[in-house]
Amino acid sequence: MIVSGYISILFGRSRATEDIDILVEKKDLKSFFKTFDKKGYWLINAEVDEANEMLEEATLGVAKKGRIITNFKIKFAKTSIDELALKNRVELCFGRRKLYISLIELQIFYKLLLGSEKDIEDARHLFRLLVDYLDLSMIHNLAKDLKVEKRLKLLCDFHDRFKGIKEDEKKKF
Repeated sequence: MIVSGYISILFGRSRATEDIDILVEKKDLKSFFKTFDKKGYWLINAEVDEANEMLEEATLGVAKKGRIITNFKIKFAKTSIDELALKNRVELCFGRRKLYISLIELQIFYKLLLGSEKDIEDARHLFRLLVDYLDLSMIHNLAKDLKVEKRLKLLCDFHDRFKGIKEDEKKKF
């Protein structure tokens, strides 16, 4: 499932990226990695036999042979938010091809949590574009649960759009 910055790019944000982040469930992927060579890809930072072990600690880079950029960064789901993302993935269809992405609400929250200028702009882009389709309560509850509600102000007009909280509570942000 695709996560992070590339989702903003899929939804029209114009910005460069060197990698596409892929979140996968924790399981043995050795046979999957062995197919890469036949398909013209290589593992950037591990040998096939050590790829699963690498994923326990870090991300695994995959690129077309002879290249490093643009690459895929594969990561095992390790946190409750990762698990929530996998469980509630969204299917995008391009003709007969399917692509899975994380819930947009989780992406907005995650990007705000990361907090770099690029991440905040990704979150703002998704929020402004899709606000009429978002579960704003989910975004608010995630921020509240992790005690980062103040980050919601980075979305600028979140408070005006969020109708699930009382007027006096909006002032807390």
